[in-house]
Amino acid sequence: MVAQHQPVVTGDAVVLDVQIAQLPVRVLSALIDVTVVFVVYVLGVILWAVTLTQFDPAFSGAVLIIFTVLALVGYPTIFETATRGKTLGKLALGLRVVSEDGSPERFRQALFRALAGVIELWMLTGGPAVLCSLLSPKGKRIGDIFAGTVVISERAPRQSPPPVMPPQLAWWATTLALSGLSPSQAEIARQFLSRARQLDPQVRDQMAYRIASDVVAQISPPPPPGTPPALVLAAVLAERHRRELGRLQQQPFQPGPVWPAPPQPPAATPPSWPPAPPSAPPPQHPGGFAPPS
Repeated sequence: MVAQHQPVVTGDAVVLDVQIAQLPVRVLSALIDVTVVFVVYVLGVILWAVTLTQFDPAFSGAVLIIFTVLALVGYPTIFETATRGKTLGKLALGLRVVSEDGSPERFRQALFRALAGVIELWMLTGGPAVLCSLLSPKGKRIGDIFAGTVVISERAPRQSPPPVMPPQLAWWATTLALSGLSPSQAEIARQFLSRARQLDPQVRDQMAYRIASDVVAQISPPPPPGTPPALVLAAVLAERHRRELGRLQQQPFQPGPVWPAPPQPPAATPPSWPPAPPSAPPPQHPGGFAPPS
């Protein structure tokens, strides 16, 4: 079965490319959790029969009902809340439940999933969960639909590390509005930077100019005049990654360190982005980067 990648849109309009957990892996994870709950429940019932059956029938019956609810609902709710989306089965197979916006699962969502699981997994032996997961583009079972969650795999192939923020552009990157940058453009820029050293210098310069021109057209404000295209791409991707990471950690967006902008000579005309195409002669103005010669 081919691994399915699905974009998850965060509240900051940033798209994260994650690997949706495949149905066979989720089924195996659920079997581990069901086995754990079954063993604990059987041991609890044996202990209840040995110690509480001689008491008032109403009291012993109430204890059994409470214990049943804790086993079926409390186990997934407590584990997923405490571990931010994992049960023992998910820990064993590298799965995690996250919100649709990419943030960690919350208590309310874990409770909704557990309550739906009593019907889906226990009363109906998992049939509706499997059918719903097959029909859902994100592999959701009914509990995920009501809770607004999705199960992802944390053991997906790792991408190349994000580029390092150029120090001279850190002050500019913290002011960027990145909502217009599409995930496909960001992925093209990331792949280019990861393979730039392997390219012929002339081809590399032309590709950097073209990709950076597309990226700069979707963000604001424009980069400082004369900035090399490769540094522009590195700064944009590094800042995008920093904001994604803060979102996933449930931390409010914190602006980066305030870097003093380098002094700019007085300009007769405002900067123009993107610059002229490579076929045109290099523009003689202070803004933008010059196309490769």
